Amino acid sequence: MNVPDVFIGSTDDAYTFVVLNRPIRGANSLLTGAGFTARKINDRTVYLLPPTTSEEANEQAGIAMYGLSARTLDVVDLSWTTRWSPQVPRPDPGIRFTLTSTTFQATATTEVARLVLEQHGFARSADGPSYQPATPLGMAHLLGAVVRAEAHAHAYGITVRVDLGISTPDAIPAPAPRPSATVPGRRGAEPAPRRSR
Repeated sequence: MNVPDVFIGSTDDAYTFVVLNRPIRGANSLLTGAGFTARKINDRTVYLLPPTTSEEANEQAGIAMYGLSARTLDVVDLSWTTRWSPQVPRPDPGIRFTLTSTTFQATATTEVARLVLEQHGFARSADGPSYQPATPLGMAHLLGAVVRAEAHAHAYGITVRVDLGISTPDAIPAPAPRPSATVPGRRGAEPAPRRSR
């Protein structure tokens, strides 16, 4: 979550959160004006929406992202709460990504879902039904592959869930130091691709 300028995610207990990885002019008023509450967690300002319907979370996040898009396009949205309401039973996802600071895994439940993963550079693990990147990827490229695979899956009507391994807002990790400069052409130097709302 430390790669893009703006990262949107969900905790396991259905909070929607936004973290900013660089100062963005007016971001605080945009996010709080859209209904997010600013809270300091592990030395990081986190903007939170409590559990609500997916329609409300999607609308509030959409309002905030519309305003922020005038200041940056480096946005990654991997929240499940803006798609599924915590008040209703969630469908079993056709693709599930588990993405934490130390682990990555993707699983697929149908042949079409497996083909989507393979088209986006994921290969079946030798030890079972899960998928990993076919070649080692830096975090920026891994986020990009997940975002593209998720958008592709949605185009086929395949439900996707991204688990970030964050049980509650208090478990959102502290920010990692950002590199002072990137080396052009170095793997992982590019910004992460973003998903449009």
